[in-house]
Amino acid sequence: MIKLKNFFNFLKKRGISFFTGVPDSILKELNIYIADNKIKHILATNEGSAVALATGYFLSKKKIPAIYLQNSGLSNAINPLVSILHKKVYSIPSLLIIGWRGAPGLKDEPQHLTKGLITKDLLKLAGIKYCVLDSEKKFGLLNKLLKYSKKNNVPVACLIKKNTFVKDKKKLKINKKNNTYLERNYFIKELIKQTKNTKIISTTGYISRELFGQSSNSQKKNNFYVVGGMGHCSMIALGYSLFSNKKVLCLDGDGSMLMHLGALFTLGQNSKKNLKYILLNNNSHESVGGQKTYLNNINLKKFTSALKFDNYYLIKNKKDLKKNLNKFLNSKKRSFLEVKMSNSNKNEILGRPKNFIDIKNKFMK
Repeated sequence: MIKLKNFFNFLKKRGISFFTGVPDSILKELNIYIADNKIKHILATNEGSAVALATGYFLSKKKIPAIYLQNSGLSNAINPLVSILHKKVYSIPSLLIIGWRGAPGLKDEPQHLTKGLITKDLLKLAGIKYCVLDSEKKFGLLNKLLKYSKKNNVPVACLIKKNTFVKDKKKLKINKKNNTYLERNYFIKELIKQTKNTKIISTTGYISRELFGQSSNSQKKNNFYVVGGMGHCSMIALGYSLFSNKKVLCLDGDGSMLMHLGALFTLGQNSKKNLKYILLNNNSHESVGGQKTYLNNINLKKFTSALKFDNYYLIKNKKDLKKNLNKFLNSKKRSFLEVKMSNSNKNEILGRPKNFIDIKNKFMK
């Protein structure tokens, strides 16, 4: 076990005071500590962007930055890590703090076990030295890595397993305004009622788990849950809809949409009338701790218009739901629906989709 106060003091003494990255459930306590102690920090939309941001920091300050991420997002970071930071390119030092989902010997979901098994291999292939940081006794190993990083101007990493950081009693502050909005379970239940025989492709996290739990066996045959590959839900939906005459719904989240925002441009430009896009916007990374995405600062009506969506609909409450959901579902043009969501039911126990091959086969029938 590691106390976060000791961990951050250790890094501070070695000149590491700037953090950037993408939220992860294993590193949730780290985010809470950063927010509570007002540490220099910028939340990135994806892991590659975090690496690029850290690169700019080093070029300006000549100090080692820290980049936190889940190992599932390591693939997003590999490109800039190898083609920019690598010792044979620009040779830039940094510390990767990686939440190790699916670590060998631990129970986890299939998608995490698959990535967990190859995480060390990915780091080795990228030429990144690492240590498994599971106790404060390992600070000595991390210290050697940081000295190596500074001396040779290269990235290094530490792998963090589940429950390594001591839990903080405090929780991230969530915008109280969104408590007046719809709850996820209520909206998805109403959506299912109005979309019989419609293919629904849903994003990672609570959204897919909610859809799975609310759907009947007959509806489940029409669902495809994007349980991994955060941010790619919209392109899977577009790819399916372009070569099918069936009605298709893309059920996305704000963190997922922002992770690969360019995909929304492709969808707006190329989608047919059979595809509808729904954004469940709770302005946070709900399933990994509630860190804000700040999407509420954006006028999505103007934004989606620029992306060639013909119609924009907004649902903030039950009154809007009755008024706009049916209009959206029956619109004959490219349509974008934003649903303002509450985080108030985030502690409920949600089931998880299983037997992925069976889900795929039923969906394809």
